[in-house]
Amino acid sequence: MASIDEIRETRIKKLQALEKRGVNPYPTTAHYDKTLFDASKNFKEEESLGLVGRIMGIRGQGKIVFFDFDDGTGKFQALLKKGEPTKEEDFELFTEFFDIGDFIEVKGTLFLTKQNEKTILVESLRMLSKSLRPLPEKWHGLSDTEERFRRRYLDLISNPEVKRRFVLRTMIVSEIRKILDESGFLEVETPVLQSIYGGASAEPFATHHNALGKDFFLRISDELYLKRLMAGGFQKVYEIARDFRNEGIDTTHNPEFTMLEFYEAYSDATKQRAFVEQMMKRLSALVPDCQINFGKPFVVKKYMDLITEKTGIKDLFKHSSKELDDMFKKIRPEIIEPTFVVDYPVDMLPLTKRKEGDKNLVDAFQLYAGGIELAKAFSELNDPIDQRARFEKQEKNKKEGDKEAQLLDEDFLEAMEYGIPPAGGVGIGIDRLVMLLTGVKNIKEVILFPTLKPRD
Repeated sequence: MASIDEIRETRIKKLQALEKRGVNPYPTTAHYDKTLFDASKNFKEEESLGLVGRIMGIRGQGKIVFFDFDDGTGKFQALLKKGEPTKEEDFELFTEFFDIGDFIEVKGTLFLTKQNEKTILVESLRMLSKSLRPLPEKWHGLSDTEERFRRRYLDLISNPEVKRRFVLRTMIVSEIRKILDESGFLEVETPVLQSIYGGASAEPFATHHNALGKDFFLRISDELYLKRLMAGGFQKVYEIARDFRNEGIDTTHNPEFTMLEFYEAYSDATKQRAFVEQMMKRLSALVPDCQINFGKPFVVKKYMDLITEKTGIKDLFKHSSKELDDMFKKIRPEIIEPTFVVDYPVDMLPLTKRKEGDKNLVDAFQLYAGGIELAKAFSELNDPIDQRARFEKQEKNKKEGDKEAQLLDEDFLEAMEYGIPPAGGVGIGIDRLVMLLTGVKNIKEVILFPTLKPRD
């Protein structure tokens, strides 16, 4: 069996031979009348068409050759018959110089074979792009799973299920936009480069701007900028943002990820809980075989109650927020049905309004399903005095070694002092949502180009 290097060398020789014959193996233009999906769906015998695609399989001998080609919308079969009607020089070019993986343009007439296969009888053909490396015959030929993520283009070619998953991801994001737009939200954009990072508890990536001579951070969240917009008079805003957190990589974490955040003035966490539940029901309807049942009413559980039920510990306020979080992380994988977890300790969510009637708790919820966190939402803190005190406590935590503690943001506090209306805010992890809806267990399966360790 020839090695990849040997195959590549052979194909380069074919490329050079084509050029010597005056054939441009990489022409600028391509001409086609229909996609292969349309040609198949609206099939008409004896229709003359121009079609394009990548050769995926070749079979036949002598004066008759069949090949399958794919343009990204679907596959189609082509038949070459030397001299009848395929031009003799085109037939020879194909059999001598065309390979699986090449992109091709054909012109011909549609017909049905004796086996009722939709086929185009080729009259003329043209090379659109000569491939120099062979496509994997079967995906299990790549035994290293990481190679699927590293060479995603081959993964998409070889595994239709992977391609369908990413098409579904796009459909989910489009439906999210549709839901929010229908509800009167305005899509906005906020800075990726921030002089002070905030809006979440995470360690940032740092970079440097040469012209300004100043360090910046890649955003860990867009929350504080979206709240500034509410101070400026926008009532409903959202952003589907690329966020960056300098954290470990595992099955539910990637350093670069996609978040939806939306904020509604004159709302609160309870109102947003109902909105999120309806959104999840609508999104899950896009996936007929979704393994999680979003149809019935979501469960509501108190954070402290879940820990007490699991551990037997009752006086949980004696424990630090980190200790509580560590306890809860052991419980989280067991939360399978959609569940809103509410009533968190105030120190855990420093941007959240305190719960009326209990200043030790905040008015917030997190949505869990399938053992993973999907959403986090607050009744947004709009008291600038309380917010400053919470920031100051975060600064103290940072000095004591908490790398994920939030920074005191004077500009944001100034905006708060001009006044921010009461509001409900929600953050939803798009990658984890797609994971859950499509039934995969690794976040890399739903990110086209996940962060990977560089090759040596």
